[in-house]
Amino acid sequence: MIARSLLLAAAGLFASVAIADPGAEKAAVPLFDGKSLAGWQISDFAGHGEVQVEDGEIILERGESLTGITLDKQKFADTLPKTNYELTLEAMRVDGNDFFCGLTFPVGDDPCSLIVGGWGGGVVGLSSLNGADASENETTSFHSFEKGKWYRIRLRVTPERISAWIDDQQVADVALDEYQLSIRIEVEPSRPLGIASWCTTAAIKNIAVRRL
Repeated sequence: MIARSLLLAAAGLFASVAIADPGAEKAAVPLFDGKSLAGWQISDFAGHGEVQVEDGEIILERGESLTGITLDKQKFADTLPKTNYELTLEAMRVDGNDFFCGLTFPVGDDPCSLIVGGWGGGVVGLSSLNGADASENETTSFHSFEKGKWYRIRLRVTPERISAWIDDQQVADVALDEYQLSIRIEVEPSRPLGIASWCTTAAIKNIAVRRL
């Protein structure tokens, strides 16, 4: 009995240490409740399309140029970090032939955007690095995106790097000390965190952030 008690006590101590482990992975915090635009605002783009929530998805209807949503800075002021975070979401091109996910995000005090499916439908890259946008810097790559298919997007920001993946393929990995970051003036309404489409109907779901 004494030996069994000691074993149980040791197991309990191990469990408590494991739970308190500062290196344990932090849980992701949802930024979209799947029911409404609570916590988000429709981005103030001229000529934007309608934005609505249907079946757990945010639908960005095709507009004259950009349509998007911007995080409510007041509601999520303590939730959205400026660095050491990972942002995940799923995006789908419903109709149109340009980017269906223009994700603008903070990197310290600077903004940057990850463009998925731009410049005629296939360009992926960060915008902007040293003034060069997603179609003309070292992160530029070309992909084939199917309409009606969901793509998992994961973005990681640390004090040293920006990294991004689409599904399991890494599409960006840059050292921050090599670049000056900025965004195109058209997406200023997306700051500090926003998602937009260009002349394209897009669907977005499962938006979440996790501190690293």
